[in-house]
Amino acid sequence: MSSTSSTSQPEIATFAAGCFWGVEHIFLKHFPPSENKGILSTAVGYTGGNPLVKNPSYKLVCSGATDHAEAVKIEFDPSIVSYDQLVEFFYRTHDPTTVNRQGADTGTQYRSAIFTHSDSQEAIARRVTEEIQAKHFAPKGESSFCQKIATEIIPAGQWWDAEDYHQLYLFKNPDGYQCPTHRLHW
Repeated sequence: MSSTSSTSQPEIATFAAGCFWGVEHIFLKHFPPSENKGILSTAVGYTGGNPLVKNPSYKLVCSGATDHAEAVKIEFDPSIVSYDQLVEFFYRTHDPTTVNRQGADTGTQYRSAIFTHSDSQEAIARRVTEEIQAKHFAPKGESSFCQKIATEIIPAGQWWDAEDYHQLYLFKNPDGYQCPTHRLHW
């Protein structure tokens, strides 16, 4: 058995944190599948929208008419990287305190959301969110200012892959648009 083999079954994590190009890009930069850091594959697409809308297009989602979020679906090996670690990384890479916005990108498609695939993922997402809120967004010293995490944590619903040209977009187009919030914040 090779050192990269695993007896764990792959799991799925789904995150929305603004433009899906940058979300996919930053996860893959830090967890490249070729380096066996736990992410096996990714896809960008649409989820969390009106269930009556089937297979929405990018243009339709960007119109705001469907309530879908631009999201990244991550297949990962939990024996290498835990769901807890992925949730924490998700929070490190965007501004979870804004509603329907990341940087200059505004609309429901750019909301911060964790779409859970099990009761266990929901419990982990809620626990990690509380920890991140206390550690990184609670008031410091005498300040009464507190940024509240606005991330939705909801069960994953129907997933629709985005059009092919969106998949691995920033790897194919390194000079393409990347939201300035998609960076490591701590």
